[in-house]
Amino acid sequence: MNIAIDDFDATSKVVQLFIDGEANGDVAKLKEACHADARMFGHVDGERYDITLSEYFDIAASQPANSSGTYRGRLVSVNQVGDAAQAMVAEDGTWGSVSFVDFLSLARIDGTWKIVCKTFAHTGGKMPS
Repeated sequence: MNIAIDDFDATSKVVQLFIDGEANGDVAKLKEACHADARMFGHVDGERYDITLSEYFDIAASQPANSSGTYRGRLVSVNQVGDAAQAMVAEDGTWGSVSFVDFLSLARIDGTWKIVCKTFAHTGGKMPS
């Protein structure tokens, strides 16, 4: 894919806002990164999470991913065509030992990139009680 540098920088900035927001429970950063109608889909230990991202913001605020000081989130890749993009993020050390891979769908809306959907896979570790 031929991604323009400006588009790559813009989508990467939005993804980093999201990573930082998750890490620290910073709802302002999460809201800046996400569309108001964004949704999240995935499961952990058999429990489905098919919710709005605004519902997820409450979870992130009460249980920041870096609450144990071990969280690492990294942008792995971005694919973009026109006004659509998808980013893959790897997360390790969430709440101590949990790992995820996130697929973030982004859309350029009125000239601004926003995350419109988070689909995630739980790839390791046990959820804290």
